[in-house]
Amino acid sequence: MDLVSVVIPYHKKKKFIKQVILSVLNQSYQDLEIFIIYDDESKTDLDFIKNIKNLDKRIKVIVNKENLGVGKSRNKAIENANGKFIAFLDADDIWHPLKISKQIEFMIKNNFSITHTSYNIINEENKKVGIRPAKNLKFSDLLKSCDIGLSTVILEKKLLHNLCFSNLKTKEDYVLWLQLTKKGYEFKAFDEFLTDWRLTKNSLSSSAIQKLQDGFRVYNKFMKFNFFLSIYYLVHLSLNYLIKRIND
Repeated sequence: MDLVSVVIPYHKKKKFIKQVILSVLNQSYQDLEIFIIYDDESKTDLDFIKNIKNLDKRIKVIVNKENLGVGKSRNKAIENANGKFIAFLDADDIWHPLKISKQIEFMIKNNFSITHTSYNIINEENKKVGIRPAKNLKFSDLLKSCDIGLSTVILEKKLLHNLCFSNLKTKEDYVLWLQLTKKGYEFKAFDEFLTDWRLTKNSLSSSAIQKLQDGFRVYNKFMKFNFFLSIYYLVHLSLNYLIKRIND
């Protein structure tokens, strides 16, 4: 089996992280290395994370000297990753036991370099509150709507040569997905619900103002669109997000 490197940034998610790690350790696919990137200057939870590390020899902990954010933290893990494949997981999301094995089999069988899956949306009490079916996505599809759950993505590490996550507080993954698809890669959909994505009340991803600011930067700074074109795509991105939330 090919080695899969699992990348998990950690910042003040003590309530969820053990359940998250157990969902990785319980994968039927066992050829894994698991990176937890500790990204909290206070070091309050560091002993707790080190105890989790002792659960399995495949777990590696990278401790940031200062708070870098999830994008730069993932980049550090990718630099140290030995796997042919990289799988991303946030510190409050959960994988189903067959997630890696089914997705890797799907990729190898079809010679796909990037895939994502459908996912459930759950709240802080693990109750399902919505779903997101996966679909094949090219650059033109992604420009107006980010329909990719980061914790569902597996890609070949070689694709990240000269590419990395941005330093935005939110949408840092969206920048990378756009850059990859702009190069001609397509996100192939594996339409099985293999991940539970957690919606939390106080997370950065729930901040509307932050999302709008970072959404503009995605188009204006990283895609090099002019002001008016950036606003045009930001409006579409925001409307599509609202439609998805209304339909949940």
